[in-house]
Amino acid sequence: MPNIINEIKLDFKDVLLRPKRSTLRSRSDVNLHRHITFRNSKQDYNGIPVMASNMDTVGTFEMAKALSKHGLFTCIHKYYSAEDWKLFASDNPDVISNVAASSGIAQNDYSRLVEILAAVPAIKFVCLDVANGYTQFFVDYVRKVRAAFPTHTIIAGNVVTGEMVEELILSGADIVKVGIGPGSVCTTRMKTGVGYPQLSAVIECADAAHGLQGHIIADGGCTCPGDVAKAFGAGADFVMAGGMFAGHDQCGGEVIEKNGKKFKLFYGMSSCTAMKKYAGGVAEYRSSEGKTVEIPYKGDVEETTLDILGGLRSACTYTGAAKLKELPRRATFVRCTQQVNNIYS
Repeated sequence: MPNIINEIKLDFKDVLLRPKRSTLRSRSDVNLHRHITFRNSKQDYNGIPVMASNMDTVGTFEMAKALSKHGLFTCIHKYYSAEDWKLFASDNPDVISNVAASSGIAQNDYSRLVEILAAVPAIKFVCLDVANGYTQFFVDYVRKVRAAFPTHTIIAGNVVTGEMVEELILSGADIVKVGIGPGSVCTTRMKTGVGYPQLSAVIECADAAHGLQGHIIADGGCTCPGDVAKAFGAGADFVMAGGMFAGHDQCGGEVIEKNGKKFKLFYGMSSCTAMKKYAGGVAEYRSSEGKTVEIPYKGDVEETTLDILGGLRSACTYTGAAKLKELPRRATFVRCTQQVNNIYS
């Protein structure tokens, strides 16, 4: 007999943050910076823990330069060479503290990662990224990278359950990426039926991680600044976004013009587009688990960045959190059937 969990699991759309009395006079009084010391690397982090995803259209050097000005973080995609990294690091030494070098789990991914970290010793964050973080091979890979780089801060994922968060942290990860299927261009839930509502995943995985002095990233599912605030309120230490940062000047790809309107291409890293670009096509033993969309061109990412930060400060003000770190303690979620009035949308 299959097991059924009857307890309702929630997504960002299912809740709102309840406002509370506050002593804050202004949004400008809110401190969004976090200081974090990581469990395994023992390294320190100081910054605003909002991240651009390591998708190849979003996790670019250009994005890192723009976001780092505001203290935000970028997980750089894995397709840059060591030479690209050396050039970027020499031109932008102040940005390196706010980026991670990404890696898959194939041997050529590992070789490239070793080469990059040797070429740019200032890189202190590594993002080990797979769609399915539940395999023993991935756990062993995390252990291998931890053994090779004992003082680097390791981001590993993706998973959605507390027991796997614990396993990855005990295997050497400092930050676990949480999210299977919530992304705007991810079709894993449609193709496989596998996933977990993102708000509940974040709440449960944060609890598991924090019990071991580990940390998590809420990866995917945020469609607006309010969702970012809810993810932090649910206990996420970092929030990663792809679609919210897509379509800007700093994103990879050319601007496309159609009928007088401008667009940029955005696609999942398990989409046909990505697999044709990097693997010659979709292997016959698997299906594409991502889609390709044309995002309306949004110009410079500066406006989007300020919008996210402004929304976060407002959320903290409404809930009485003087610091972003206090938001989970101040957060009470209210179940709802409708978040917004869409009559004029």
